[in-house]
Amino acid sequence: MHTPDDHIYQEAHLAPMTVDEINVMTARARAQPPSGDQTHVLVPDGEDPWVISHENQLYYCTVDRLKQKILISRFSRLAEMATAELVQVWPGNHGAVPEYREIWAPELQRINGKWYIYFALYNARNGEERLYALESLTDDALGEYAFRGKLEVPTDRWAIDGTVLQLEGEMYFLWSGWEGFSNTSQNIYIARMSNPCTIASDRVCISRPEHDWEKQGYPHVNEGPQVLQHAGRTFIIYSASGSWTDDYCLGQLTYLGGYPLEPSSWRKEPQPVFSKTDTIFGPGHASFVVIDGQHYIIYHAARSSQAGWARQIRAKPFEWHPDGSPNFGRPL
Repeated sequence: MHTPDDHIYQEAHLAPMTVDEINVMTARARAQPPSGDQTHVLVPDGEDPWVISHENQLYYCTVDRLKQKILISRFSRLAEMATAELVQVWPGNHGAVPEYREIWAPELQRINGKWYIYFALYNARNGEERLYALESLTDDALGEYAFRGKLEVPTDRWAIDGTVLQLEGEMYFLWSGWEGFSNTSQNIYIARMSNPCTIASDRVCISRPEHDWEKQGYPHVNEGPQVLQHAGRTFIIYSASGSWTDDYCLGQLTYLGGYPLEPSSWRKEPQPVFSKTDTIFGPGHASFVVIDGQHYIIYHAARSSQAGWARQIRAKPFEWHPDGSPNFGRPL
């Protein structure tokens, strides 16, 4: 988050700090040297990283500085991420939305042999934020995409950070949203999908901020759900607390079996699984890749303590606990 726009206002207008104060923090942090070891920094000024691997190539999906364009780069090694050419894939020639104002947290997915992009769009005409989908028109992730429209949910509320869960032959959509029409809490919701661009059930809340470590900053936040699957187990790694705070961190939901739309099918870990250190602050909004058999977590973290929305994109390898759950260790 870089500018004092309507989306930021929606996320932070009830915070003890004002948006203007957070933006002052952000500008001040960008003017100072960053804290922490810079060895693990992939992009020195970035946020909401989405990296996916396919056929021995890595793809980074992001937005431009003004949040008007979806960009994708392709590269072979994480060290190339900051310098790989970013190609604009949307808006393109196959359907833009004239009234849109800002694009947030695009995510590139490979589903059933095709590329899809999921993203949040702020609609300046009606002042709403909702989730949308693009479908590739070629087999090239950097090629053209068709705009497939809004992901319609019967309970239509503010929504961001959409991702897809494929589990036991079925497809589900996960996202962060409001319960009602005011911003008092962001929760994690799930719904069934009939195809990659269509939601086929109403939403079910499977996580809401309840622990103190999920309630730093106001409104309280659960956002950025990401699917992590390994050795037959399924986890949802999500971000908790205000993104502008040092305490932004990652929580974990573990799938216990049963119907994924039943909240009882998920167990929330009582403590964060990835959180700040003495030199790395606000680690969150992660994605995961496997490179040459090694698992990596890619995440953003604040440039320094009290840095507001000034973030860097970082990466580190991680391992697995004996019970098959992820062991992210400490941010580097």
